[in-house]
Amino acid sequence: MKLPKFRLPWGIDWTLYIIPTILSFFGIVMIFSISYSTNPVLMISQIIFVVLGLALAVFLTFLDYRNLKGISFFLYLIVVFLLILVFIIGSRRFGSVRWLDFGIFQLQPSEIGKLVILLFLARVFTEREEKTPKDILLIIFLVGLPIVLVLLQPDFGTAMVILAEMIILLFLSNIKKYILLAILTAIILSIPIGWHFLKPYQKQRLETFINPSQDPYGTGYNVTQAKITVGSGGLWGQGIGQGTQIQLRFLPVAHSDFIFASTAEAVGFIGSSIMILLMFFLIFRIINVSRLAKDSFGFTFALSWGLILLFQIFVNIGMNLGIMPVTGIPLPFVSSGGSSMLTNMAAIGILQSIYLRHRKISF
Repeated sequence: MKLPKFRLPWGIDWTLYIIPTILSFFGIVMIFSISYSTNPVLMISQIIFVVLGLALAVFLTFLDYRNLKGISFFLYLIVVFLLILVFIIGSRRFGSVRWLDFGIFQLQPSEIGKLVILLFLARVFTEREEKTPKDILLIIFLVGLPIVLVLLQPDFGTAMVILAEMIILLFLSNIKKYILLAILTAIILSIPIGWHFLKPYQKQRLETFINPSQDPYGTGYNVTQAKITVGSGGLWGQGIGQGTQIQLRFLPVAHSDFIFASTAEAVGFIGSSIMILLMFFLIFRIINVSRLAKDSFGFTFALSWGLILLFQIFVNIGMNLGIMPVTGIPLPFVSSGGSSMLTNMAAIGILQSIYLRHRKISF
């Protein structure tokens, strides 16, 4: 009997594995330098999630990504259920209820929702090209539901990412321009209404962004210290574990929201620029995957995820430099956070699956 052939996937895009691994390793080093004297568990936890994330990426590489299209609505329902469950049994950290505590690890459903909702939207926008106003209203409702649940946690940053996903998909679709214009107008007009639903500290963050000097030792403290930390790194940096801003604890949440500032202090302008270039090269490779995709679902997901990754990088680095409001969006692959790492690595696996199948490799 002739045995079936099994070919090793030398046709995969290795940069999709290598660059996230380098960025993740760099993040582990930075987390260690920030927390080794106060909370070494952070680094150990990050290492575990990087390993699990890489394993998940490899698994999804061999899974046909088109299978995810069929179950995307089921995954969407699971995410909505988990977001509701957060309000029932979720644990509170930093004044927000965003996590489900399973003892050995904490899960943040909103982070997973970034990926699942994009998969669902990619399916919706590619199943039928012509979208009626009724279809668009249904899509807005289905996306608006998790956005509202995330805002109530409260988590303005993640809600903003999910909203950006919908806007990107609307632009990529071929819906009539007047419908798109009406949606964008409605979003802009709803901003004053949404202002009243923000928590006081969220309003203060936006006010601080507009005028950071109005309360430098209160609401503007984080941004002020982040900019000082970035500047203190100079051209080459003060060295890993040597930065005065970090070691003297002037910069809060230096391992997550403000890890770019921590990086700039440690490795300076040169090191942080190399990190940014790696991220941009990763986005370039992701866009290349979308170009090579053999179906509209793969193309839409890959291109949209590349743009969403760019959006998150821009917002995170921007808030570290004081040119964007502080929203709590993590720096992909670098910031501390298990749910974020697993989500980003899972996306890498799906992208690798899209790339692999365009080569028509058999297993």
